[in-house]
Amino acid sequence: MDNDIKAWLYDILNAIMEIESFFNDSIKEFAKYQNDLRTRRAVERNIEIIGEALSRILKRDETISISNSRKIVDTRNRIIHGYDSVSDDVIWGIVIRHLPILQTEIQELLGE
Repeated sequence: MDNDIKAWLYDILNAIMEIESFFNDSIKEFAKYQNDLRTRRAVERNIEIIGEALSRILKRDETISISNSRKIVDTRNRIIHGYDSVSDDVIWGIVIRHLPILQTEIQELLGE
């Protein structure tokens, strides 16, 4: 695996870990997330980073298989370009359902 791809995989992993750190002191509750503007913006920013890194990886090596990578890139684009239509429900669904799977896949790709 080339060094750029490895660096982008680590960027994804670090962004996931940062998102997880926002919930270390409490149970993940949608209402609490929805009422905390700073956490919402920080999560959105990290999803932007994840989406950009995935986009770069897919452009460099189409053979790398990561679940829902296209949807995550599309979500990144929505956050950046359609900021006024970002749904807290969609972002929360990514945090709860997709990030744990993504984290496992990235760790496997990195051999961790």
